[in-house]
Amino acid sequence: MGRAFEYRKATKMKRWGNMARVFTKLGKQITIAAKEGGADPDTNPRLRVLIQQSKKENMPKENVDRAIKRATAKDAADIKEIVYEGYGPFGIAIMVETATDNNMRTVANVRSYFNKYGGSLGTSGSLQFLFDHKCVFKITPKDSVDSEELELELIDYGVDEIEYDEEENVILLYGEFQSYSSIQKYLEENGYEIHSAEFEWIPNDYKEVTEEQRISLEKLLDKFEEDEDVQNVFHNIK
Repeated sequence: MGRAFEYRKATKMKRWGNMARVFTKLGKQITIAAKEGGADPDTNPRLRVLIQQSKKENMPKENVDRAIKRATAKDAADIKEIVYEGYGPFGIAIMVETATDNNMRTVANVRSYFNKYGGSLGTSGSLQFLFDHKCVFKITPKDSVDSEELELELIDYGVDEIEYDEEENVILLYGEFQSYSSIQKYLEENGYEIHSAEFEWIPNDYKEVTEEQRISLEKLLDKFEEDEDVQNVFHNIK
């Protein structure tokens, strides 16, 4: 298994087991996508795949419609995506993706979590060199298409790693951040069912920690995950 796949298997966020948090996260992503690319999924590829994902997660249609309307409402709060970077205890690098309508509140909360658990918030861009920013597609495999054939085909579209997840019976495709649109276009044109399409920060290297250190770090990670402004948390814990 590749580096990206192993990381993903090891760091599935607890919040994705909580339906309410899934809906909150998807709702914000749908609002942002609609605001940036328009409210029509036929002309907005990012919105289109998020609506597909919301169906897979059994998100009520009225929630989706509300999230789209929020993007065009004149009195709606402006939700922005902001990435915070910092070191947790024991030198662990942490990337915190947020979607917030109040940056002052969010940065204050993120800084307080780092400080409380022995870490420190860094400056923007200070830790990005420790991670690769990838787009990740989860698709249903086709019986008529061999995974090696698919990988060779998708290399030209920016995919650099492909893995089959037997547990979920899906294929995971990893590509460079900027290859998102070309990969999505290929999958849609060739009739692949897209379960999800996300962006992830994959660490270049991992740090060993003791069991005691891991317990301490998980307290910090749990604190981030409990915050409604936080969308995703990525780290380099082995």
